[in-house]
Amino acid sequence: MLGSLTFYRRILKDNVFSGPYFQGVKPVPAAQAVATDRQLPTIGHGVAGIMAGWTVSFIAAPVEHIKARLQIQYAVDKKARLYSGPIDCCKKILRTHGLHGLYRGLAATMLFRSFFFFWWGSYDIFTRMFSTHTTLSAPAINFWAGGLSAQVFWITSYPSDVVKQRLMTDPLGGELGDGKPRFKKWKDAAKEIWKTDGVRGYWRGFTPCFLRAFPANAVALMAFESAMRALPE
Repeated sequence: MLGSLTFYRRILKDNVFSGPYFQGVKPVPAAQAVATDRQLPTIGHGVAGIMAGWTVSFIAAPVEHIKARLQIQYAVDKKARLYSGPIDCCKKILRTHGLHGLYRGLAATMLFRSFFFFWWGSYDIFTRMFSTHTTLSAPAINFWAGGLSAQVFWITSYPSDVVKQRLMTDPLGGELGDGKPRFKKWKDAAKEIWKTDGVRGYWRGFTPCFLRAFPANAVALMAFESAMRALPE
């Protein structure tokens, strides 16, 4: 995802945000920023995040779909489980429902990853803020900006992730023999959550996800930005 994000940052900087109107954007100091996006405005980072999120969705959607189905196999006896593993799960879904079945939840995944706008937009805001108002080193800025922006992302996106998971764990039915499907689209799953659990249903499991977001993404972003700075311009 970070690779496609960097690609779209460069494309937007060179082809969209390079006009005279954007020349006044205050650049992030070289020590804190990747060379290709120093003059990209915050909205540009947000748009690049959406584009990167949609791009990676075509890879992430089937992977997350398979993972979600394996995670709800609660039978202690492995022989009683419908799938013996990820490869078996993929084969059975393709055999009974084709590529369309494997990509069930793609729209929901793209909706969820549209909230990357807030992740990468806020990452730029935090980076500029720390660069201007603190004396933190570049890695430290990346660490704090990465962790805080990830928490902004989960605050804005978590309900859509719950809807996505509900859709991906819904039975596919048919020859697969895993039950009767309840939802045709992500909207149906969203309505069911509202009907059965109300607003609280969209936030179930939020606390552990929110707590995990900071350390995991802070370290990842610090490592990524450090690697990008080490590359020749």
